[in-house]
Amino acid sequence: MSPTLVAAAGNAKALWYLTRGTGVVALVLLTASVVVGTLSSARWRTSRMPRFLVGGIHRNLTLLAVAFVVVHVVTTVADRFAPIGFKDGVIPFLSPYRPIWLGLGTVAFDLLLALVATSLLRARLGFRMWRAVHWLAYASWPVAVLHSLGTGSDARFGWLASVTFGSCAAVVVSIGLRIARSGAAIGMRAAASTASVAVPIALFVWYLGGPLKTGWAARAGTPATMLHSRRRISLQPVATVHRSLPPQTFNDRLDGRLTQRGPGSNGLIRIQISANLHGDVRGRLRVTLWGTASESGGVALETSDVAFGAAGTTSPYVGSVVGLNGNLIDARLKNSAGGRIALRMAVNVDTATGNVSGELRGQAG
Repeated sequence: MSPTLVAAAGNAKALWYLTRGTGVVALVLLTASVVVGTLSSARWRTSRMPRFLVGGIHRNLTLLAVAFVVVHVVTTVADRFAPIGFKDGVIPFLSPYRPIWLGLGTVAFDLLLALVATSLLRARLGFRMWRAVHWLAYASWPVAVLHSLGTGSDARFGWLASVTFGSCAAVVVSIGLRIARSGAAIGMRAAASTASVAVPIALFVWYLGGPLKTGWAARAGTPATMLHSRRRISLQPVATVHRSLPPQTFNDRLDGRLTQRGPGSNGLIRIQISANLHGDVRGRLRVTLWGTASESGGVALETSDVAFGAAGTTSPYVGSVVGLNGNLIDARLKNSAGGRIALRMAVNVDTATGNVSGELRGQAG
């Protein structure tokens, strides 16, 4: 995407980044809690770190993870881009937005809440009941991993994959140490070791064929209105009639505004140029670009819409961007009568004000 357009759309919503950040930090903290808890159950300790200190670290890591998950849920709900309510944070699989993958995050959150609640009531519940819930809470970690890959809009980026599968590796190593110190039969230990390795491999294979593939947003359950609303562009009527139809070739000046929105809960940043045309053909032009934040700090274009209405016509031309090189934008459009137009725009953006100017060349037919 054009560096100028990227610079003009570089200010992302704080809520969205807070949601992403707290989710990743919560996963890392939960992983650390699982690793320390697993090692503690194997009676691991060192001369500098006695068992009671290991237990304290495990407890504090879990509480800190819960705190970050709470912030993650609150900011997700507060970011109104997707239809996610507070009930979706505690009742799983009811949300209209990616119900399975968001529901898994809710399950992980509920398990953590159950762990905190039973820990506060440990004296009344008894050790056996508390321990049963405590072990069940370990299930929140793999559920949270699936949630992060299935729902997280960053799942296609290498950094999140590195964090997620690095967490898996840490847990597998801790489980391996726990199995090695176990007094169980060799067959049971072999089965447990095989499962601890096979599950992450299966997760990686699913990731390659699922979240890493283009189109995952639709397959994951993003509402159709969110996917298709990006293609609904309404053109404001132009009062001045200059020509009834564009000529075979025409040149115009353009002036207008650039606006940006997002990224929203689907991870897409929207950049929109709305401009008036002056010259051979008068009318309105609207160019909308959607993309995801790239690791290099730019935006990777995913989809686009272009709409062009010439003054005096009743059938607007609609289409998409077919080329983007620096400040040059190439688009192909057609109308309901079968007319076709190729547009090339040279766009200049004032990043301080968002004002847009430039030249447009059209080729009909």
